[in-house]
Amino acid sequence: MLDNLTNRLAHVVKTLRGQARLTEENIAEMLREVRMALLEADVALPVVKDLIARIKEKALGQEVIASLSPGQALVGVVQQQLTEIMGGSQSALNLATQPPAVILMAGLQGAGKTTTVGKLAKYLKEKQRKKVLVVSCDVYRPAAIAQLQTVAGQAGAEFFPSEISQKPVDIALAAIDFAKRHYLDVLLVDTAGRLTIDEQMMLEIQQLHAAIKPIETLFIVDAMAGQDAVNTARAFNEALPLTGVVLTKLDGDSRGGAALSVRHVTGAPIKFTGVGEKLSGLDEFHPDRMASRILGMGDILSLVEEARSAVDEKSAMDLANKLKKGKGFDLNDFKEQIGQMRKMGGLSSLMDKMPAQFAQAAQQMQGGAQEKAMGRVEGIINSMTPFERAHPDLIKASRKRRIATGAGVQVQEVNRLLNQFEQMQKMMKQFSKGGMGKLMRGMGGLKGMLPGM
Repeated sequence: MLDNLTNRLAHVVKTLRGQARLTEENIAEMLREVRMALLEADVALPVVKDLIARIKEKALGQEVIASLSPGQALVGVVQQQLTEIMGGSQSALNLATQPPAVILMAGLQGAGKTTTVGKLAKYLKEKQRKKVLVVSCDVYRPAAIAQLQTVAGQAGAEFFPSEISQKPVDIALAAIDFAKRHYLDVLLVDTAGRLTIDEQMMLEIQQLHAAIKPIETLFIVDAMAGQDAVNTARAFNEALPLTGVVLTKLDGDSRGGAALSVRHVTGAPIKFTGVGEKLSGLDEFHPDRMASRILGMGDILSLVEEARSAVDEKSAMDLANKLKKGKGFDLNDFKEQIGQMRKMGGLSSLMDKMPAQFAQAAQQMQGGAQEKAMGRVEGIINSMTPFERAHPDLIKASRKRRIATGAGVQVQEVNRLLNQFEQMQKMMKQFSKGGMGKLMRGMGGLKGMLPGM
């Protein structure tokens, strides 16, 4: 969805150049383009109609100030309305209650509930310093309880055991009692999912909700489910007083569609988004940032926050000081930068949050090719001696052959790495001499500097 809508808007902005005012005539084409892009992204039809009506109402007759073109002014209107339809502002998790704060997780099977429980447990433990207990009330799916136990261990949360012979309500009440006695802050309750919505499922989760009285009832929905996500959301919203939504698999193909639809249908704010299987892949949802990403403006704030949590500050300061003192950027530094990038979700995740003009480079990647390339680069660097990493200019033919053999690659790949490193080295020299401005101007050569591109 992002690329599609971004490209369509870019075309419309060009056609609006030179006009002094936004009129019904000159925004008609733009509205058609936005409507088609939203429908292709599987956004629900009522949501599309509402959004288009809002944009038309706000944009008609709007004066274009001197510093903006009509196209830019129109994009501003679209961004504002996208933000509003996705909730307007961030909605934080509500934990203001007598401990334990009980959070009930609901959704269909396969939406990623159990993985999301682990991600949320890790988030609460690391970012909010909460003592977290998790429990599974899924007594139907084989190995569901064992899966949650594994996930809880990875997240560093406490696990309350349950058996398939027990009733879900009894399991949850026992877990609440345990959490009270052990002074735990939050209890995450994982519930059973079904492949489709049925009366038995809804009755069971309604009874569970009535018994445990959770402060948060989160609906877990697959962002790639498209129109079906809207129907599921509507059914759960009628059965339960939903307080929030978690969009999973946001790194899939239908990005954006469910984000726009589910919030509109349920009225419940989107609180988190999940990507990938790693437990670190849970982000707070900011409607304004998502709107910026949809419009190709990037999400620099989220990128900065990710960098702040993933990057080793001491290592970053050491590298900065090294560059200031005029010492060279060597292959040890290059390898460390690749490691830091991986911590932030890899090159594709980083590019996804960059403005469109930088992110276009990522379009040439195929699947996980860039991640494999990074792995090969690390393998090649690991095959070098510490002396060679510190003095890459001394690596000649015989050393290249030995390094290639050690890494299990062709000599050409060693040459390619050294060429990429040389370009990165030049960029770092620009940074040390001219600061961030020169570094950003050097981003035009990004394709040649990063592995796998």
